[in-house]
Amino acid sequence: MLKLPIIRWGKPYESLEFREIRHFISGETIAQISQAGAGLLKRDLRKATAAREALRSIPCAELIQKVQQAATLFRDGTLPMGDGTQTPAEFARAQSATTGLPEHMCRSNMEKNYYVLRHMDELLDALTRGLDLNILSHGYGTEERGVTVSYQAQSPVLGLVLPSNSPGVHTLWLPVIPLQIGLVLKPGSLEPWTPYRMMSAFVEAGIPSEAFSIYPGEGADIGSAVVSDCNRCMIFGGEPTIEQYQGNPKVQVHGPGYSKILLGDDLVDDWEDYLDLMVESVLANSGRSCINTSGIWASRHTHDIAEAIAERIGPIEALPPEDDAAQLAAFTNPDMATAIWNTIEADLEESGVEHLTESFGPRLVQHPQHAYLKPTVIHCNNATCSIASKEYMFPFVAVVECPEDKMIASMGRTLVASGLTHARGLQRQLTDATHIDRLNLGPIKTTQLDWLQPHEGNIVDFLYRARALQTTDQANTSLPGEGNKKAETSTS
Repeated sequence: MLKLPIIRWGKPYESLEFREIRHFISGETIAQISQAGAGLLKRDLRKATAAREALRSIPCAELIQKVQQAATLFRDGTLPMGDGTQTPAEFARAQSATTGLPEHMCRSNMEKNYYVLRHMDELLDALTRGLDLNILSHGYGTEERGVTVSYQAQSPVLGLVLPSNSPGVHTLWLPVIPLQIGLVLKPGSLEPWTPYRMMSAFVEAGIPSEAFSIYPGEGADIGSAVVSDCNRCMIFGGEPTIEQYQGNPKVQVHGPGYSKILLGDDLVDDWEDYLDLMVESVLANSGRSCINTSGIWASRHTHDIAEAIAERIGPIEALPPEDDAAQLAAFTNPDMATAIWNTIEADLEESGVEHLTESFGPRLVQHPQHAYLKPTVIHCNNATCSIASKEYMFPFVAVVECPEDKMIASMGRTLVASGLTHARGLQRQLTDATHIDRLNLGPIKTTQLDWLQPHEGNIVDFLYRARALQTTDQANTSLPGEGNKKAETSTS
């Protein structure tokens, strides 16, 4: 059993209060985690500027190199973990034991984090649109075109209130360190493993430990303090969380994705050609990601599509988490699984709704300390059915019949939309739809991300504000090492 302390600007701190997290099947204690309170966080944030200054003492290019070294350490190294150490295999086993994810999915999420870290130079070049990172570090500088630009950090640290359902979300905050912004992490109650291991990998690679704080804690107390006291915060939650922080410039909220596949009238008759794509988009990562498909929309053949998907995923059974063939993650809180299924059953009573996986046996599989929800496929004969706009934390999809000319207006907010169409008119409507965050044109899985494009908001734009800045001698605004810049500018 490991003991995980609070981390206060790189220094471990063991509190009097701690919480045990247990194996979701055996009940064995996997770790004891110190618990932080809001008062401790508030006191520590008085020193937040030191975290940024420690990072600014290292050039961005050098930080990127260290992050790339951390990639290999994170994936392959035996790293400090609390009062002990942890191998990659032990990491995946512990993460699976507390979150319910199969071990091979935990290893897969490690690969995602590795990829982002390893390609950090390309990712930041894309997110900053080719900006010299020295300009962010210095505050201003001259671009290749001879124009002085300025970017101002909006906070010395980024606060994060992290979830437990999918370790893949950690890829969203990995670029923060090479942007010379410190991190204040509140781990998910069941998934402390990635934040602690990532910090260990960064520190082993030579990044200053004082750039990191980790505050585990239960309830809303510590999470609320992170949001209220950090000038920039990223938080994960459901619809109530989104509504609470909507329009708050300090908070970037990540919630349900309601990701969808839309088949245009020009291709829908060939729907069988896209069956693998649809199945994989629903099933990947046990349906736990906001980029998993929860809705498939078409004007016709929808019942056939739903039946075909049900035939593929309906028979899937729950397997032990160490089995590499396991495709379903457990609900470590069985009451949550029961509540979700009760909600689905209520929605099935609505006219126009049909359950296509019913013939493959009960969807709710209950055990004394955990539960599973088996893949569920619903058919809706119109877009007004309540269940057509639902999303759940397991492989669940509603196949919705809707005329093509009403699809985009009826589909609602969508994180990822894959538009299967060659029709220029429909493609134009999709590109113009402001309620679609990320758009795939063509046969691309909703779960297939291009890491060189922003996902759910650009972290650079969130942390840095572009502003006007002039100097009396703009020829001197070029930074050392920026290359061949235009030195002469006209003034008025």
